[in-house]
Amino acid sequence: MSDGGESGAADGSGDASAEDWPVKFRGITESLVTTLGPNDLWNVAALGLHPPAESEAVGNDAGENDGKRDDGGDPRVTARTWGNTRTRRNFHRQGGGYVQFVRDPVDFVDATLSIFEVEEPVLDSADAWVEVEAERIDSGAEGDTEWEEWTLTPVESGVECEAVPTINRGLGAVVEATVAASRLGVDAYDDAELRERLSYFEAVGRNCGDDRVCTAFDRLRDHLGE
Repeated sequence: MSDGGESGAADGSGDASAEDWPVKFRGITESLVTTLGPNDLWNVAALGLHPPAESEAVGNDAGENDGKRDDGGDPRVTARTWGNTRTRRNFHRQGGGYVQFVRDPVDFVDATLSIFEVEEPVLDSADAWVEVEAERIDSGAEGDTEWEEWTLTPVESGVECEAVPTINRGLGAVVEATVAASRLGVDAYDDAELRERLSYFEAVGRNCGDDRVCTAFDRLRDHLGE
């Protein structure tokens, strides 16, 4: 558990509900998740978070309806795991993990393109984290890739850092590049098109980003063996 920030039951009363997140959700929110593996290390991976379709916003600052659906049900944040990943196996084994909101581009690259394991569940780069229970609610396949869908229910949360939001194309370019790189070699995607996207995002990132963004692209190339 991280030493910084405030922690406790997500709703402050001891009974966490699925709407109690320390952030707003609008569209797909990119996060990192740590899950405990059989080697007692925490595996770090990228995880896209989906708000419930019935609600425009979910979180502790979601507006007058406090993130509740019009039908009165609890909103549920969901995520999908693709393939037989460590996150999928650890969700089955442990029933949850720690979702983290991170702005460090190097952590995003390492989490997406390598085996990235740490000794503690909360990353030093996390601005906020949420311990979640994961429950599988659906499964299927897209092409040759099997997927599973999970609801993520908060158990405990903490805010480590509050910052004035700024817009930097460099960080966005890193996230988009990791998505493209993770799809290389997948039959459903064209490798030539993905490499064009990688080159474009790298140019944007190196032009607009800081030294950490440039390091992230160096690391991405290393992970791809280039």
